Amino acid sequence: MIYDRRPDDMVRITTPALAEAYIEEQVEAIRAQVGPDGKVLLALSGGVDSSVCAALLLRAIGDRLISVHVNHGLLRKGEPEQVIEVFRDRLQANLIYVDATDRFLDKLAGVSDPEEKRHIIGAEFINVFAEEARKLEDVAFLGQGTIWPDILESEAGIKAHHNAGGLPEDIKERFELVEPVKILFKDEVRCVGKALGLPDSMVYRQPFPGPGLGVRCVGAITRDRLEAVRESDAILREEFAKAGLQGKVWQYFTVVPDFTSTGIKDGKRCDDWMVIIRAVNSLDATSATIEEVPYWLLLKIRDRIFREVSGVNRVLYDLSCKEPATIEYE
Repeated sequence: MIYDRRPDDMVRITTPALAEAYIEEQVEAIRAQVGPDGKVLLALSGGVDSSVCAALLLRAIGDRLISVHVNHGLLRKGEPEQVIEVFRDRLQANLIYVDATDRFLDKLAGVSDPEEKRHIIGAEFINVFAEEARKLEDVAFLGQGTIWPDILESEAGIKAHHNAGGLPEDIKERFELVEPVKILFKDEVRCVGKALGLPDSMVYRQPFPGPGLGVRCVGAITRDRLEAVRESDAILREEFAKAGLQGKVWQYFTVVPDFTSTGIKDGKRCDDWMVIIRAVNSLDATSATIEEVPYWLLLKIRDRIFREVSGVNRVLYDLSCKEPATIEYE
């Protein structure tokens, strides 16, 4: 059954059995909506919601789902490769991969205002996706990973609902929306993702902003500083996983601001960037506390960053809670 709203008496999906029942119900609903020949287009970011949406659609209609993964150059290390490996190689999905890194970074060159960066990234993503959509004349449905909190926040005026948000009119008018997880909370989406066989690294992916690393490369984005953010973030995630903190800490990442500090390398003065480590715990992102990371682990991460990330001479740990700070820097 396709619901416009979450039923008041709906049982929370907390077990594999309930997840399987939901999957079976939605597969039937998708097939009924799309019909025997209908095709669905989906923007597949690799995030939890879009990935579970994609896996559900694949279960229902197979290669009649056309997924588009746009790499804007602001993803974390290994994320585009994971999307390709899971969906194209493992699940045999009909996946279009678009490497638009140069296009995005050229548009962002010299832009330091956070809101302007967000606008450029969002608008350019829509442009790239719309270009791919126009190449597919026989597709009448648009899949979206809308979830129940998105709808509630939209109705409360907290944020704009992203149903076909920003798409050109010629694109919006073509498509009927298919939203198979729109009545689920985030924990339920994860439960369904597990039942669909998606890897834990995708199902339990920590929160990641829409503009990606663009808001963690504070100030005007440069390719070398963006790479410092990406590499230091990969080191942090790897060491947290080794130490058993993956899944226990809500969100952790690195930030590289757009200024340098004086240091010494090989006996000579240098002016290099600093890497700031941030690790917070939160239930709903409205407030956040700081994770007490073991000192030995911070030193290990620091030493790896110094060895493996070029252009860095300082590593800091952010002790700021929310409030007065926010979780992200921009």
